[in-house]
Amino acid sequence: MNNYILSIDQGTTSSRAIIFDDSGEIVEVAQQEFAQHYPQNGWVEHDPEQIWSTTLTVAQQVIGSAGVPISTIGICNQRETTLVWDKTTGETIYNAIVWQDRRTCEFCNEIRTEQNLTLIKEKTGLLIDPYFSATKVRWILENVEGARERAENGDLLFGTVDSYLIWKMTGGQQHVTDATNASRTMLFNIHTQQWDDELLSLFSIPKSMLPDVLDSADNFGTTSESIFGYSIPINGVAGDQQAALFGQNCFEKGMAKSTFGTGGFLMVNTGGQVYQSKNQLLSTVAYRLKGQTTYALEGSIFIAGAAVNWLRDGIKIIDTPEQSSVLADEISYDHGVYLVPAFTGLGAPHWDAEARGGLLGLTRASGISEIVSATLQSIGYQARDLQRCIIEDGIDIKFLRVDGGVAQDDWTMGFLADILQLEVKRPKTVETSALGVALLAGLASGIYASTDEINQGYVTAKTFAPQISLVQRDKLYQKWLKAVESVRQFQ
Repeated sequence: MNNYILSIDQGTTSSRAIIFDDSGEIVEVAQQEFAQHYPQNGWVEHDPEQIWSTTLTVAQQVIGSAGVPISTIGICNQRETTLVWDKTTGETIYNAIVWQDRRTCEFCNEIRTEQNLTLIKEKTGLLIDPYFSATKVRWILENVEGARERAENGDLLFGTVDSYLIWKMTGGQQHVTDATNASRTMLFNIHTQQWDDELLSLFSIPKSMLPDVLDSADNFGTTSESIFGYSIPINGVAGDQQAALFGQNCFEKGMAKSTFGTGGFLMVNTGGQVYQSKNQLLSTVAYRLKGQTTYALEGSIFIAGAAVNWLRDGIKIIDTPEQSSVLADEISYDHGVYLVPAFTGLGAPHWDAEARGGLLGLTRASGISEIVSATLQSIGYQARDLQRCIIEDGIDIKFLRVDGGVAQDDWTMGFLADILQLEVKRPKTVETSALGVALLAGLASGIYASTDEINQGYVTAKTFAPQISLVQRDKLYQKWLKAVESVRQFQ
C-alpha cells in the first residue's frame, strides 16, 4: 500500500499544496496566488489571513481531489518573513513583513559596528541586513501600539511562516520551528543550536516570544481534526531553499543547487563544517537530522523570476513569462544591454540595501528583445557572482542542480550553463522545495529509512552543457560587473 504525503509550499507570491506518493511522484497539485502590499517605498507586506486562507484552501483542495489517505505533512516556507501574534487569540498584531522588505535599513546602519558585525557573523553566519527576521520583529514591537508591553508580559509570539502555519493547523497547541528557519532569524546560534541571549538583547526581543527549535524531520504536532476531517502528523519542516537542497538530494559536501523563483538562491552543502565566507555569503543550517547538523554556504539574489514578472506587469512588454525566451532567442548574447534588477537592493555578494535597478547600454537599435534578453541574462550573471564567491571561499562546484519556476525555461538554463561554464542539471521533479519537505516528513514518519534510500530515486530530466568559450563568457561577465558598479554609484 502506498503512503501519501501532503507537502505545503507557502511561497512569496502563492500558496501551493502537493500530494506525493512514496516514490516521489506527484499525485495532485493546487496553487493560489495572494496579494502583495507595498505601503511605502521598499516596504513589502502580506496579509496573514491570506497566507493562512490560501494555504488551507489548496491543502483541502488536493486532499479532496486525490481522495487518498495522508500519512504525514511537510511544510516549506518563504524564509525570514516575520509574523507576531497574540498567544491567546492567535490574531496577528500587524501584517507579515516579507523577507524582501527594507524598512529597517536605518536601524541596521545604526548597529553596523565592527563589534556587532563580528558577533552576528560568528554566531549566526549572517550579515546585518533588513533581510533577516530580527530587525523586523523589533520594528513591530517598536511601532505597533502596545506591542512592546504585551511582548514583555509574555502575551505575544513571534514566528516565521512555518511556525504560524503550524500554530494555526494544530489549533494553537504547537509553537515550534525547525533549525533551518531558526538559522535565518539572526537570533539563533548555529554552533550551539540555541536561541542566543546576547542577540536577543541586541534586538530587544523577549525570549518568551520564540518558538521551540526542532530537527527538520521531527514531530511538529498533529493537525486539528476540524481542518482535514482527521488528524495528520506534521513531520517535516524546512525553509524553502534548504528544502530544495534536500529535495535535490545534495547530501554530500560540495553538492550545490540553485533555486530560481521570485528570487534566486545558490546553496552548497558544506557538511558538518561552518564556512566563514570571505565574500559576504551566508553560513546557514542546511538541515538537521537526529540532532546532527549539516551546514551550507548560501548566496541570495533578491530578484530573479520577479524581474520577468516586472516585464509582464510593470512595463508590460510581454504578455506571458513564456514569451521572454522566444524574444531572447531572436538575438545573440552580446547585444550590449544589461539589466541590473536591484529593485529592492542587491543581495550577495554586495548586500547593498540602497541600490536600485538600472538598464544600461541602450542604443537607438535597442528594442524589446534586447531588454527581455538582458532580464533573463541578469539571472545568470547574478548566479555567476555567487559561484565566483563560493570558489574563492574554497569550495569547488562540479555541477549545478536547478529548480524553481525559472528553471523550467530552457533558454535561461542554457545561458546559465554558458555563464557558469558548468553542467546545469534539471531534475524530473522541479517542485524540489515541496519534495524536500515531503522527504523529510517521510524520514521522520518511517516511510524512508535513510537519505541513501531517498537518493536511489533521484532522476535528472535534462542536462545543459556550456556552448560558448571561457573567453566569450568572461567578456560578457566583465560588462555585467561594470553595470553593477554603475548602479551602486547611482544613489
